[in-house]
Amino acid sequence: MSKLIIRGGSRLQGEAEIQGAKNSVLPILAAALLTAGQVELRGCPRLRDVDASIHILRDLGCEARWEGENILLIDTRSLSGCSVSERLMREMRSSAIFLGAILARCGQAELSYPGGCELGPRPIDLHLSGLRDLGAEIDDRGGVLHCKALRLRGREIVLSLPSVGATENLMLAACGTSGVTTIANAAREPEIVDLQNFLIACGAKVSGAGSSTVSVEGGSPLHGCTYTVMPDRIVAATYLCAAASAGGKIFLRGAKEQHLSTVTAVLREAGCSLRSDETGIVCTCRERPAATRPVRTAPYPGFPTDAQAILMAALLKSRGATVFEENLFASRYRHVDELARMGADIRVSGRVAVVTGVETLHGAPVRCTDLRGGAALCVAALAAEGETSVREITHIDRGYEDLARDLRLLGADIIRTDH
Repeated sequence: MSKLIIRGGSRLQGEAEIQGAKNSVLPILAAALLTAGQVELRGCPRLRDVDASIHILRDLGCEARWEGENILLIDTRSLSGCSVSERLMREMRSSAIFLGAILARCGQAELSYPGGCELGPRPIDLHLSGLRDLGAEIDDRGGVLHCKALRLRGREIVLSLPSVGATENLMLAACGTSGVTTIANAAREPEIVDLQNFLIACGAKVSGAGSSTVSVEGGSPLHGCTYTVMPDRIVAATYLCAAASAGGKIFLRGAKEQHLSTVTAVLREAGCSLRSDETGIVCTCRERPAATRPVRTAPYPGFPTDAQAILMAALLKSRGATVFEENLFASRYRHVDELARMGADIRVSGRVAVVTGVETLHGAPVRCTDLRGGAALCVAALAAEGETSVREITHIDRGYEDLARDLRLLGADIIRTDH
């Protein structure tokens, strides 16, 4: 079983290039089904979740192969199925995104409920109700979704909350409708914009992504394209928080501050100096971090829930106390007990966690509880005295192409070992 060994106490110095965005590439891989053509996806990160999506595409009869380091070639002309096995669906939570694309391409779909990180209830009710509004008949009894849609029709859909997954699924399904679909109270994340840009490159008529209203004019035949995935803002946030935790100066090539401005705002308040341009972000952290005003997670453009654990780890040795309020997922504090093994002072009550800075953290054997919680343990380990062993890192592999490689490029003492 692989694990990460991290020796803390050294300031960071170096540069790393930010990988393609996990939360962008997964819906794009599903969207490729709509093209009935060939797609060349550049900057595609090699992740466990990407592998899971490739397995789904191949299981449906499509072709997918790597060419070079980060170019994925996909050919969906040979699509021969509309059913995804329970085994493949359980590999990742976002596998539900295939529902809208398969339904639009085939007129029917059969999927089980998805798996993924256990972060509390993340129902796909909004996905299903929206697809029903477009004309799909869905029987969801017995844990399997049996969907039929002989003819999808565009219409206005108002989401009760700005769900990223539901927005993406409805955008994909709407490409196969007759008429115009308007998604109100849509999610506004940069990854939604990236999906729109990919669909436009394939010939779709989509507008409004990045705002609360997305419009899709269905009926246009889609074709393949060559497309480059946007950089991963959560990976960039992770490495910025690593610099805040350990101290030092780093350059993140390709990172876009406009995608993570709420995170950089908190880091500046904590005492870090950040400078960004079209090439990336330079982050300098010379002093022990200062506590900040309360950090409350919220849908974009609010503070991202995916960065909550990572920022918490960066502030474990801060001067003062910082309050975190998690408003999106019920089980986002599972990493707290592991951080406590390293000497962190964190008190949790419901959705609120109070982090009081300590003078010293110490290395300890810890285990990943989920993807971002695992990254948080690595960020904390960089500021700890001695050696930290991070186990169960398959969670980390779901979202980071090579966390150990990138942190070494930034000056960290970290290795990955199978012993």
